[in-house]
Parts: sequence; C-alpha cells; structure tokens
Amino acid sequence: MSNIKPIPRFTVITLGVSDMRASIAFYEALGFSRRMRTTGEAVAFFDTGGTVIALFPWDQLASDATLPDQPRPTSFRGVTLAWNCSSVEEVDTVLDFAIACGASLLKSAHKTDYGGYSGYFADPDNHAWEVVVAPGIEVGDDRRVHLPD
Repeated sequence: MSNIKPIPRFTVITLGVSDMRASIAFYEALGFSRRMRTTGEAVAFFDTGGTVIALFPWDQLASDATLPDQPRPTSFRGVTLAWNCSSVEEVDTVLDFAIACGASLLKSAHKTDYGGYSGYFADPDNHAWEVVVAPGIEVGDDRRVHLPD
C-alpha cells in the first residue's frame, strides 16, 4: 500500500430521474452543456462549471427548502443542489428562468438570516435546487465558486 495520500475531489452528482428525455431537455433548457452525447438516453452528462460540496443539518436544510423532515419522505433525502449567483438580481433571474424551463417553485427568493438572498426550485423529479447569493462566497468569471480560506 502506498503512503501517498490522494487528493480529494468531488466530480459527479448523479440524479435519478423518471423520464430521461424530459430531464435531458430540462437541463439543456437551463443552459447546462451536455457532453458525451454518444450515451444517448442511457445516461446524460452535463458540464456544470465546477462543484462544491457543503454540509448542513438535515432538519435545517429541509426547513430552509420548506420540505418536511419527518417522516423522511422519498421527495427529500437530505440533499439540495445549489446555483450560486453574484447578485440578488441574478438570483431572481435564475429562479424565473428555471420556472420558465419547467421547474416548480419551492420557496420564493428572500433575504436570509445570514445576510444572503435565496430561493428554491425543484426539477421535474423534485430534486431541490437552492438559488443563492451568499456573503463571502464569490462566483468567478469562470463560473466556479471561490471560497475564502
């Protein structure tokens, strides 16, 4: 066994969907660039521009997304996806755009108790997305989230 410690990386979030064609169309409509189209409808890969993982208590995350915590329903499994934005205006634009693409609004955008601005939408399979601008989290020109040390 090697003594070299691997560099951790988080590379793929795989969402289970009920209708591949509809879900592919939804994520393309949101503007994510599909890659490896040779997979057809067996699996679809989208370039998201970068990924960050965050940890948050299950009950608080459910509450923030206005989803029930108990009993733990199949519609919420303690995970949300996030679309970080650079401004309040961008949050509003993204939420409106997602709804126009077929998303359902879970929670209207609002000022948060931590000084940010956030709202939630659900994709066609009810995967919850937070659209947020948060203090101290910068979205660069490279579309990636930059976190302070």
